[in-house]
Amino acid sequence: MQIFESHESNVRSYCRSFPVVFSTSQGSHITDESGERYIDFFCGAGSLNYGHNHPVLKKALMAYIAKDGLVHGLDMATEAKAALLRAFDETVLQPNGLDYKVQFTGPTGTNAVEAALKLARKVTARHTIVAFTNGYHGLTQGALAVTANAAYRHSDFTYRHDSVFLPYDGYMGFDTADYFEKLVTDRSSGLDLPAAVILETVQGEGGINIASDDWLRRIRAICDTHGILMIVDDIQMGCGRTGSYFSFTEAGIVPDIVVLSKSLSGYGLPMSVLLMKRELDQWAAGEHTGTFRGHNLAFVTATECLKFWADPGFVTGVREKSDYIAEKVIQILGRVSLPIVFRHKGMAFGLETDSGATATAISQAAFASGLIVETCGAEGHVLKLFPALTVSRETLDDGLAILETAMHAVANGETDALENANDKLVVGS
Repeated sequence: MQIFESHESNVRSYCRSFPVVFSTSQGSHITDESGERYIDFFCGAGSLNYGHNHPVLKKALMAYIAKDGLVHGLDMATEAKAALLRAFDETVLQPNGLDYKVQFTGPTGTNAVEAALKLARKVTARHTIVAFTNGYHGLTQGALAVTANAAYRHSDFTYRHDSVFLPYDGYMGFDTADYFEKLVTDRSSGLDLPAAVILETVQGEGGINIASDDWLRRIRAICDTHGILMIVDDIQMGCGRTGSYFSFTEAGIVPDIVVLSKSLSGYGLPMSVLLMKRELDQWAAGEHTGTFRGHNLAFVTATECLKFWADPGFVTGVREKSDYIAEKVIQILGRVSLPIVFRHKGMAFGLETDSGATATAISQAAFASGLIVETCGAEGHVLKLFPALTVSRETLDDGLAILETAMHAVANGETDALENANDKLVVGS
């Protein structure tokens, strides 16, 4: 790791938690340069929902490269983009009764969030954006202004103007949608009529906090009543992580704007899009642009990913795995003498411990035995399990067995990881 310590910026994060040099990967496994093999319950923070180097995606990608398919195209029309737009409409939008236009933004999720905020302000001619406690939307300046975690929000570089934070569902001992509605309707509340609300239906980095369907419907209704746009950030929880392609489907709501990235390409290739209701597409040509918004390799693999969602067996399999993992985790928690609160939706699992030190110690002990699992939450106190949607039962059993052993070790003081954990807590881990 010396080359990284000597030459890479201090801003590096995940390599501190998992300090080995990785070499190859396949499915739900990653191998380091010494040949050690790890089960991956991290999946690139939700960027690899279909695992590493999925053979179907790899075959399509290699065929496209072999024929000298266009790779970089800005926003020019290409065969790869046309195929993706057609497949996305037929496989995702039409079956869900959605009539969105698609905007290809810069390659990162945070750039797509920037575009969403910018568009909402342009369309409404208003500036205030409502975000929520524990929300995470990215670390460029606009996205950071609606990201709640104080660890990122240094006053010397955070521009917070026109961003207002309200309590997320479950944050208080009352229905926080009532609070939002009161602020919007009371002309003395001090809240200017917002341009938009931005939220995650399941807060990933925030600790796997899950909004109820009723709360989401209330927020949608309040937005409708007052002409506020609803932006759903589905960067981490979309593309099937919660069991449906979109995380908001079960709530029966239709956001005005949806932000997608991470597992959109399915292969770890950078790609982000904005989905917007047709009447909101009020951009002038080139008004929000970027050199790498036309990454055709990502278009190719993204198109292949959609074939999974055309298969009812795949969708059923994801939901069956979700139930299987939840049952196994509940059994494990019954055998482990640690205070842990378990939350999950689909294939997003959160195990809330009593401290960041405890969660980090478990993560470290698991990694030492061959399992990659990260932490999240305001204090890094929640273990976040993100196995691939394609993971096998055998690999799930192996990974959960390692996790249980690590939890027992920390609970019984059989590891020195707990003593060192406070020194290893990493922002954003």
